[in-house]
Amino acid sequence: MKRLLSLPLSGALAATLLAAPLTVPVHAAPDGTAVVINEAYTNGGSADAVYRHKFVELYNPTSDPVDLTGWTLQYRSATGTGAGTGRVELSGTIAPGGYFLVQGGSNGGNGDPLPAPDLVSGGLNPAGVAGTIMLSDGAEPLSTPTGSAAGADGIVDLLGYGTSNTFETAPATGPASNDDPRSMTRTGGVDADDNSTDFTATGTVTPQNSGGTDGRPVPEPTPEPTPTAPPVTLAVREIQGTGDVSPVDGRTVSTRGVVTAVYATGGLGGWYIQTPGTGGDLDLEQHDASDGVFVHSPSAVADVQLGQYVEVTGTVAEYYGQTQISVRPAGLTVLHEPTEAVEPAAAVWPADDARRETLEGMLLDPAGEFVITDNYGLNTYGEIGLATGTTPLLQPTAVGAPGSPEAAAQAADNAARGVLLDDGATTNYGSSANASVPLPYLSPETPMRIGAPVDFVSPVVLGYSFDEWRFQPTTHVTGENPEDAPFLAENTRTAAPEDVGGDLQLATFNVLNYFTTTGEQLFGCSYDTDRAGDPITVRGGCLARGAAEQEDLERQQAKIVAAINDVGAEVVSLEEIENSAKFGKDRDQALSDLVDALNADAGTEEWAFVPSPAERPALEDEDVIRTAFIYRPAAVGTVGESVILQDEENFDNAREPLAQTFRPAGGTAADDFTVVVNHFKSKGSAPASGPNADAGDGAGAWNADRTAQARALVAFAEQLTASQGTDRVLLTGDFNSYDQEDPMRVLHDAGYANLAPEGEYSYAFGGMVGSLDHVLASPAAAELVTGSDIWEINAHESVALEYSRHNNNVVDLYAADPYRASDHNPEVVGLAFAGAEPGAPQKPGRGNSGEHSVTGKPVQGAREHAGDHARETLGGRFC
Repeated sequence: MKRLLSLPLSGALAATLLAAPLTVPVHAAPDGTAVVINEAYTNGGSADAVYRHKFVELYNPTSDPVDLTGWTLQYRSATGTGAGTGRVELSGTIAPGGYFLVQGGSNGGNGDPLPAPDLVSGGLNPAGVAGTIMLSDGAEPLSTPTGSAAGADGIVDLLGYGTSNTFETAPATGPASNDDPRSMTRTGGVDADDNSTDFTATGTVTPQNSGGTDGRPVPEPTPEPTPTAPPVTLAVREIQGTGDVSPVDGRTVSTRGVVTAVYATGGLGGWYIQTPGTGGDLDLEQHDASDGVFVHSPSAVADVQLGQYVEVTGTVAEYYGQTQISVRPAGLTVLHEPTEAVEPAAAVWPADDARRETLEGMLLDPAGEFVITDNYGLNTYGEIGLATGTTPLLQPTAVGAPGSPEAAAQAADNAARGVLLDDGATTNYGSSANASVPLPYLSPETPMRIGAPVDFVSPVVLGYSFDEWRFQPTTHVTGENPEDAPFLAENTRTAAPEDVGGDLQLATFNVLNYFTTTGEQLFGCSYDTDRAGDPITVRGGCLARGAAEQEDLERQQAKIVAAINDVGAEVVSLEEIENSAKFGKDRDQALSDLVDALNADAGTEEWAFVPSPAERPALEDEDVIRTAFIYRPAAVGTVGESVILQDEENFDNAREPLAQTFRPAGGTAADDFTVVVNHFKSKGSAPASGPNADAGDGAGAWNADRTAQARALVAFAEQLTASQGTDRVLLTGDFNSYDQEDPMRVLHDAGYANLAPEGEYSYAFGGMVGSLDHVLASPAAAELVTGSDIWEINAHESVALEYSRHNNNVVDLYAADPYRASDHNPEVVGLAFAGAEPGAPQKPGRGNSGEHSVTGKPVQGAREHAGDHARETLGGRFC
């Protein structure tokens, strides 16, 4: 926004505008004729903060220096109507294409220092999740009205975020909490007078000062031409150069090329061109410079079509790492003369940045195999993380100890194989302003699961932004034009876990904050809402952590019930279930409610729960979430009372382990086995210093406490071996530790074997898979194991399928099925007992009697599967 409507207001009219949103249109200058707010970081110093101070970064997109003398930067609250409470007097000059960094206040001591700010003011202290930041050229915006126009004298640019009452068209998505380390960054250089599309909340925080430093190495400067220098005519590859920065950065150039991609909608505001006759079969060892480049021209993009031969004249710039030419309408000429076609380059994805740089901006036909490794961004920015090969990227500490050569080798492999597949847009679908547009790629028929093989069916262009290489489709893709998607992905869902054999099956399942005490029953809760503003889940303000209202609980419960009844186990350990005693109820109330729902779905009294023991920690020492057991009494019974480890020294910030001894129906004491369910301290919210600080080696925060909890668990298991009369001990649950981290090594060193099958994982984070949830067996218990499987129904599915995302988008992806019932996958193991013929029992799935008959089919062992049930896939291939 370069200048909002400036109308003389009578006192009465001004009062009216302050009382109600203004809806007249604003006048944008999308060709870049004034300084803009480019990035705002509002949670400096908080837990998980990237930087210690808040900041606002200004950017001058024009070709002239701008004197900031007399200008002000102001902040006012989300509900404010007058002048900003935080006011910064600006001075100095912001160079053409330059930045100006204003350092503000801080929420604490976390994070790194900012690169040298151009101005420091503790008075600039914007709220973390909602507010309004205004840039004024001198006239006081005392009467800045609320609503979608914010027209007032003096306002050069304005950013309303979160629940702000003042914004351009619609507010930007702000950080989710004061501990959310994301900044709000203007995307693609676009100023379309719509905060919701112009800004994205991103974890890539890049403060830049007038010296061009953002904490990263500064490229070697290139000579700038005199302002009167005429355009120089160059081939695209001469503009791109052989390095990561254009050798003519900042210069005015002319070049010609064939249009290979056009983005007239979605926020990119430009097109790609490529030198005629280039592409095809490339030898990347010899190919040293790219023949394609992005042309940024929001005001002329509507005049461009795929396949046209064009000449462009404009200024070369590096925007978030991508070379582009900024072109105004007068700098575009469509050429009506014959030219050679561009061929997509048939190239295997390069493993290093130097060779990728030689393809930047070019049309590609990606060769080789790809699988989905990350689908989290589908629900927000329409992004899919891909990995070359046949497997997703893997958490380094699932392979090697933190800091080890093995972990480093896995991190290097991840860097070599990963690339994003984008949607040709900067749209934030997490904003209510964009919820009426169907999500790209994702639909009820196309779940885009992690691990799913991907085939490219049309070319893509290689782009780069926000520190990520991106395959861009040749046009903006949404759910309204799925035929333009450049790829097909396989639907790899399975209807049930693989057969693990045994007489009984044991499973573990994190049920993602299953609370039957909903937010509407409490006082002070805040909520995440759907696109209509209806509460869906509790965000904070009260003890509840789950569903906002009864209808939301019913959706959540339906998915959990479907998953548990379909997992086919006789004993299930649970994590993240409500501790109902915290709400003045019986401690087991939520657990009892879940069992009732399971039985209603099964059509018979199939399930029971293990009651809480009489001896347990004081209520004030317990968490609001807890662990639990449910089981099928027809197949297995309990022996004695459950036992909770009462150790507040080690479990003051985690859930105390809960143990129960079970006996197969018809068995004897010789068949008893003990299960201990766990939920160790999480990896987040790192302290700033001390043994639990995040060391940056992959182990995350609180590693010291988790390691101590593992040692305490080993001692507890030894006590149980004596008190329960069996050395068959299985440790289950969410250990919040990948397999080669210290807590798991403590358990391995104590003799407990991890039963996870090869190549299957319970969790996905940061575009990588790994297991935080485990089933481990003592040597005696390991002798019972006939097989294991991780049923990949949750972590491998998009978060958009969760009950918590119901009605977030115009296409409602919620279904009352097992898929994305939680964010953790369940693991199930088979156990065979003395006198029982090893085999695959009939699964007592949903709605049958639960009776068992041994089939006699062979089982191969603890890390293998019977193999007599083929992996069932639902559906075929799709776009």
